[in-house]
Amino acid sequence: MSTTNTSGRRKTAVARIYLAAGSGNITVNGKDYTVYFPTLPLQYIATQSLNVAESLANFDVKVNVQGGGVKGQAEAVRLAIAKALVELDPEVKPALRAKGLMTRDDRMVERKKPGRRKARRRFQFSKR
Repeated sequence: MSTTNTSGRRKTAVARIYLAAGSGNITVNGKDYTVYFPTLPLQYIATQSLNVAESLANFDVKVNVQGGGVKGQAEAVRLAIAKALVELDPEVKPALRAKGLMTRDDRMVERKKPGRRKARRRFQFSKR
């Protein structure tokens, strides 16, 4: 089996993954995923697609991820792995879609507007 590469995005994070048959090693930017994603919820998010497809120990995943924060990066990795698994085996797509792992979450940070402190927050009003 050759290597399958796909990408996933979340907020401003972009993950490019290379999925190949192997023993379950996941490397993110040259580090083990448990080191790169130090908390258990982030590790769960990053491996969720493999767990749903029940193929955690069947593939080696090499990930390049950049931009955003660690939560967005973990969710970008999850989407990229899900897309790669479907590319290899279309039978797993209904299970992944049922868990909502095949849909890109397109919510982005709203831009700051002029005359406001943030996107919608106004400056404090002082009646003097």
